[in-house]
Amino acid sequence: MTDETLLTHLLEARQRREPCVLATVAAIKGSVPREPGAKALIFSDGRIHGTIGGGKFESLVITDAQSLLQTQKTPLLKTYPLHEKSPDSFGAICGGEVTVLLEPQLPREALIIFGAGHCGEALAKLARACGWHITVIDDRPDLLARCDAHQIHQGPAPDFINAHPWQPDEALVLVSRNYQLDRDALAAALKNPHFNAGYLGMIGSRKKVTSVFEELQSQGIPKTAFEKVHAPIGLDIQADTPTEIAISILAQIMSVLRKREA
Repeated sequence: MTDETLLTHLLEARQRREPCVLATVAAIKGSVPREPGAKALIFSDGRIHGTIGGGKFESLVITDAQSLLQTQKTPLLKTYPLHEKSPDSFGAICGGEVTVLLEPQLPREALIIFGAGHCGEALAKLARACGWHITVIDDRPDLLARCDAHQIHQGPAPDFINAHPWQPDEALVLVSRNYQLDRDALAAALKNPHFNAGYLGMIGSRKKVTSVFEELQSQGIPKTAFEKVHAPIGLDIQADTPTEIAISILAQIMSVLRKREA
């Protein structure tokens, strides 16, 4: 497999936000199956693209890569003996050693934006420039086409919220064009037992926020559920323009997801 093909697989994994490990032969000693620079991409379920030598040796590398994704998630440099006399050997008779660099390729934080208007568009552009994975939801195709997003969803936000496999490194931002749309999206998130995004925020004045919260409480959503909702959204920096509002929102999201005070 060429490096170009391997890179394509890596980019596809990033697009679908699937973690993996890039394994590279960093150094060799004696007789070994692959030369330095040989690469493979390893996934948590044991799938592998490319090869760094095959056999029991590669199987051990796959196991180490899987463990890396579950535990430390930082690069690991490890030497594998390929000769029978080594107490750490696994029966290989090549007679050499292979040092492999295992580099976890973890997905960046993801931002799901409901609302492709001025604020949503500015937020998508800013967050993507920071390397985030961006999804924008709206029912207006012309506005969706303008957004700098990896994925777009044309349709009601509750449908997306109920179907999406939420993760703690994701943020959901409600910045749609009217009160009712944001209210319904917020209700879908708070009623969804599988919604565990690390950040949930809604734009609007304090009057709007109070009205939405009271209305949803009357529908049976407990008052404690609103404690995790950041509303009015964003840091209080007297933001005015869509870009300034986007900055205040993204800064708040970063502080929450990365557990830093802002």
